[in-house]
Amino acid sequence: MIQIKDITFSYSRSSKPVFRDFNLALSENCIYGLLGKNGTGKTTLLYLITGLLRPKHGSITCDTATEKWPMAFESSARRPELLREMFIVPEEFEFPLSTLDRYVSDNAPFYPHFNREVLERCLQEFELSGTTKLFSLSMGQKKKVLVSFALAAGTKYLLMDEPTNGLDIPSKSQFRKVIAQNMTDERTLIISTHQVHDVESLLDHILILNNSQLLLNESVANITDRYAFTTCQVDDNANAIYSEPSPQGIAAIMERTAGMAETQVNLELLFNAVTKGALR
Repeated sequence: MIQIKDITFSYSRSSKPVFRDFNLALSENCIYGLLGKNGTGKTTLLYLITGLLRPKHGSITCDTATEKWPMAFESSARRPELLREMFIVPEEFEFPLSTLDRYVSDNAPFYPHFNREVLERCLQEFELSGTTKLFSLSMGQKKKVLVSFALAAGTKYLLMDEPTNGLDIPSKSQFRKVIAQNMTDERTLIISTHQVHDVESLLDHILILNNSQLLLNESVANITDRYAFTTCQVDDNANAIYSEPSPQGIAAIMERTAGMAETQVNLELLFNAVTKGALR
């Protein structure tokens, strides 16, 4: 698991802390959706977890335990034992001037669980080949390549920052498919995104971040057990916990009562309800 304990972080001594005494525990075999307004620290949190940034105070510990190696490491130490179990897909990145095959041969050795078959399956799903010249790809195609490599790396921790930015509509469907097919019981996946509808069917757990605080830290199962997400007419929303106009009528969150069918979470509606204080 990832254990974040009492971290404080700011980008300079004079700037307002992004996090102050922040705590969070993340479990394995779970896909987390990390949501928040611009500037609330989503990307910063991912970089802190990977050790690319270091907290001023507090600690972030990542368990890499196996039967032969029962250990946990602080991410800020950047130990090889942890780095080989961690991969981040940033929102913006550049590939070297080489082919995909060369990129794989240069980088796969850093990841002891790298699986070439997983890579080939993902590339095939994304309609790409190993002989592709990376410098000739569009931004969306580059994102597909890096997501494919990230899944093939077989790391225990996988973090993605806005992974569907730059993807067209068919590619977003392909993205959901490759994630669902290659998620393993030992892996923790954190997806930070504004494109909530692109990933809402994938998520097991929702984190909503705002000004060093978690406004929501809840499993999708618990959310759908307690609430129903519906579309109704104006006269039918009197009992809604939260509602807002939508093209189909009134989008609403209701307390789920006995006999009421389970509904899929509407992440955009949930986010608005939580950030406006209507739902905790």
